[in-house]
Parts: sequence; structure tokens; C-alpha cells
Amino acid sequence: MKPFIILLAAFGISLVALYFSSGTWNYAWAARIAMAVMLLFTALGHFMFTDGMSLMLPEIIPFKIGLVYVTGVLEIILAIGLLIPAFATVTAWILIVFLILMLPANIYAAVKKLDYQKATYDGNGPKYLWFRVPLQLFFIAWVYIAVL
Repeated sequence: MKPFIILLAAFGISLVALYFSSGTWNYAWAARIAMAVMLLFTALGHFMFTDGMSLMLPEIIPFKIGLVYVTGVLEIILAIGLLIPAFATVTAWILIVFLILMLPANIYAAVKKLDYQKATYDGNGPKYLWFRVPLQLFFIAWVYIAVL
């Protein structure tokens, strides 16, 4: 829920700021800025809640802590890439693939009732997926519409 709120707030603030700076409503640019802000916010979680996020990955996956750090860095790189016009299209496609690949980890975490912030198994559980799966699809659509 926090990433969704960050995305919408950043979009509104960016849209108004861009209007006052250029005199036009640049929805696509505001949407790219908002997604970049959201990605920077979610990347923080990879460094603040590393242990809990590593529990989002099944036992079979090796180097979980390293993978959490790598995906956090990747989110930062993708945020920057969205803001560089020459890289925005390629970044958008990579981000869409990244969001699709992250969905199984979110499903796994929900099924296990993981609270990644506390690194415990007393989270919301599968009912959270009724929000999370559509939210992930919303993020994918946001990137597609804003950039591609």
C-alpha cells in the first residue's frame, strides 16, 4: 500500500510542479518521475529489511541476501533510467520484466504469511494477494502507458 501512495503522491506533486515550470500538463513525464520515486522508495526496503525480504524467496534459491541487495540496486538503476529519455524505453521494458519476475516472490511471501519488515511469519497471508496482484498489474500498466 505504501508504494501505491508514494506513486500517486509523487505523480500529483510532479504534475503540478511540471505545470508551473513549463505551463503544460506533462502526464507522461510526471508518471515517469513518480515511478522513479516509488522505485527509490521500494529500493530502500531492500537495504532496510534485507533479512525479511530474503525470506520471500524459496529455500531452493541460493545467495538470497545478495539477491535482495542486487534487486535493490537494480531498482535504483531502473529509477534513474526512467528519467533519462535516451534510456526510458529500454528501462521500461526491463522494469516490466522485473515486475513480472517479482510477482512470484510476493505470492510466495503471502502464502507463507511473511511480514518482511519484521522477518516473521505473522503477516497478512493470502488475502493480501487480492490487493497485491492487481497492484502489480497496475504498476506494469503504469510503466507501459507512461513510457511506451
